Amino acid sequence: MSDLVAALPMYDWPELRDEVDAQWAGLREAFRQKGIDAPQAIVRRNGDLPQVPGGIHDAEGRLIAPDPVTLPPNELDYHQLWLHPALLFAQTCWGPMELGLSRQVQVVGQPSYDAYEGGQGELYSSALVMRTGEGPQVRSPADGKALLPLDLMRGKRFTFNSLDSMSGVIALMRDLQAAGESLDIFSSRSESGGHRGSIVAVAEGRADIAAIDCESWALAQRFESAARKVAVVGWTARRKGLPYITARMTPKKTVRALREALAGLAEQPRIQRVG
Repeated sequence: MSDLVAALPMYDWPELRDEVDAQWAGLREAFRQKGIDAPQAIVRRNGDLPQVPGGIHDAEGRLIAPDPVTLPPNELDYHQLWLHPALLFAQTCWGPMELGLSRQVQVVGQPSYDAYEGGQGELYSSALVMRTGEGPQVRSPADGKALLPLDLMRGKRFTFNSLDSMSGVIALMRDLQAAGESLDIFSSRSESGGHRGSIVAVAEGRADIAAIDCESWALAQRFESAARKVAVVGWTARRKGLPYITARMTPKKTVRALREALAGLAEQPRIQRVG
């Protein structure tokens, strides 16, 4: 039994669990063919993470996360997962990476977003959604540049999944700055806890606008009834999508094998090799 940890939490909606498990099964077998002791199943809760007595420390010995056994067992703390020394493979976001996570992990690959409107290869963008009828619907620009309806956005209530989210807030903030604006264009800002929650908040009138990454928007159109009450009125510029990572202490030989395995799966629509 492998002592390593793997997870695919970023699009692991309840309705999608079988598909996510199948995705991991394909990755797992590719990794094992390269001699990697990949775990049989992905983790979905803190209680599935191996114990780390004394907590998790960085390379300088500083405590950066508690022992997983001290956390609510039936929840999943993403940062705890990403920082775990036994992490073999997981998804993260470039927001946390820019805010310091990149010093604690290694990037091994990027997914492809070709299957989604707003995506192109390893790049993705976020759909700006408002309630249906409150603005003209627009398609994702072919050139991948930002399409911001500034007059429509001004004075509206903005909701986002989390402050460290590239797709939910940081990308929009940067696109607004490039247009000579800022998040102050909105009358208020609130944190929803997730892209799905942002869509529901807009649909129910508790917020007016949200930025939803293109894959989450595609999932919402499949599984979230509130998505039928909102429409896309703009897009952020395309940026690198969610990277696949492994622990900083993962041996170089294993990192090379992970990248080789991903390269071998490059024909599949969701996987791309790191350049």
